[in-house]
Amino acid sequence: MEDISEVITRIIKKRKLSEDGKKIAKTAIKHPSVQAFLAQNKDKLNKEIVQASLPTIFNYVEQIEAPNPVMEGYTPKLFLNGKVIDITYVPTEAKLNSEAKMRAERRIELIDLPGKLRHVELENVDSTPERDAALNEVAVFLASFKKNKHIKGLYLTGDFGVGKTYILAGLANAIARQGSRVVFLHVPSFIASLGSHFQDNSLSDEIDRIASAPVLVFDDIGAETLSEWSRDDVLGVILQKRMDNVLPTFFSSNMTMDDLAEHFAETRNNVDEVKARRLMERVRFLSKEVFVGGKNRRN
Repeated sequence: MEDISEVITRIIKKRKLSEDGKKIAKTAIKHPSVQAFLAQNKDKLNKEIVQASLPTIFNYVEQIEAPNPVMEGYTPKLFLNGKVIDITYVPTEAKLNSEAKMRAERRIELIDLPGKLRHVELENVDSTPERDAALNEVAVFLASFKKNKHIKGLYLTGDFGVGKTYILAGLANAIARQGSRVVFLHVPSFIASLGSHFQDNSLSDEIDRIASAPVLVFDDIGAETLSEWSRDDVLGVILQKRMDNVLPTFFSSNMTMDDLAEHFAETRNNVDEVKARRLMERVRFLSKEVFVGGKNRRN
């Protein structure tokens, strides 16, 4: 292909172009992105195509140097359209990332939890020695989850305010960006609201919907007040179905798993260690216990 600068110089002389023409020659053609495009397509271009496309090339460079606010989020790109060079507009990396984030947020269903949890990013979770074990396990899970959607989740235990829910929110968002739907529910509020489903006979459907979620997060389990019914026919049914289908399930709790077993044994009117052990078998099957330490960040 003939040197572009020579082509433009000849065009200017032949057509007696004004200073605008010289500006095209000096700025637009020499712009690094234009040069890159011409080099990539040198086997397909000739001087006639370049001459016919001068206004487009100049417009392209103008759009790069002084972007039109109407096209915010998009960047111009040259392409060969038959016998002329043309412009198309493609989303910027920032716009693509923003749209991916919005799609991920729509994959997370929060039940009785604040909407701000949709925006938690794992990279913004402070890494401290007390959190390192949990964050490492989260990283291992995410790497494995890309290849296998039926793996064990995590049971984050620790004191109030150390960031268990925050870590799980970051994890939920990362999972959602991989394309999976996540149900993230606050257990005490969920248990307390079960009665509202009696009016429209929707409880069975709600339990099945939650039990079938590709990924489920139980936040603050152990803080709820249980009846035998809510323990056995709600939590028990959900956990059984998830165990049967090996669906990733996560928990946060101020209780260790051993403490949670005692909690499950004592309902409002009864103590039943056998049923508690049965429920804990499901919790242990579905998740790995990991301690999260540190200071109370709520104060």
